[in-house]
Amino acid sequence: MDLKLSDKVVLVTGAGQGLGRAIGLAFAREGARVAFHYHSSAEGAEAGAAEARALGVKATAIGGDLRMDDAVADAVERVEGELGAIDVLVNNAAATQRKPFLESTPQDWAPQVDVTVTGTLRITHAVAGRMAKRRSGAIVNLMGDSGRVGESGLLVTATTRASTVGLTRSLARELARYGIRANCVSIALVQTENLVAHAGGADEERMKKLLALYPLRRLGRPEDVTAMVLLLASPLSSWTTGQVVSVNGGYAMV
Repeated sequence: MDLKLSDKVVLVTGAGQGLGRAIGLAFAREGARVAFHYHSSAEGAEAGAAEARALGVKATAIGGDLRMDDAVADAVERVEGELGAIDVLVNNAAATQRKPFLESTPQDWAPQVDVTVTGTLRITHAVAGRMAKRRSGAIVNLMGDSGRVGESGLLVTATTRASTVGLTRSLARELARYGIRANCVSIALVQTENLVAHAGGADEERMKKLLALYPLRRLGRPEDVTAMVLLLASPLSSWTTGQVVSVNGGYAMV
């Protein structure tokens, strides 16, 4: 199926590794021009952009600290200068930490709020303003299912991720008048190089317990998620906005 993403300009945040990088490459395979944003994973983002260019599309790696106004403005300016006006924004960047809430401190909370909440607001504000002037655009936000159903050991992460639901639905209502759609993909555990940190360990006993939580009896793979992201970004989903779609192997069914 042609998703009509060829030559669309896509900015994926947190694309230097893991799922973000996989999402960027999935768009490149559809013929889109892709900006792989990163903060500290420059090498991975550069490798992702190089792999995308090998597919015959324009791609670039763009660094930027989402906690800084000037860095965000500069990143967006560079993307549009190198690739063209941004058609699709994928908000994937987030800071997470698995730690019992009563053992955590405000110093643990701050990075998660600053990146996942405020950082997402910054980049969305910068990109959406340009989309509004063109009266066209699609925003796809990523979040963890902990933000929908709660999870022990991830209370602060879940709190920040839950903000993504309100952001998505509010963007959809407020920006529809400008031809901008906003949707969210909510995921459970996906097998990437960050699996151990997200799962709280990957020993055999831990994995058995984790798999028992999934009716499909397996963890997610990047391609399980990228397909939904592509579809929601596609013009084929032009009548879909404000939705939170779970791609989670049945981990939660609410």
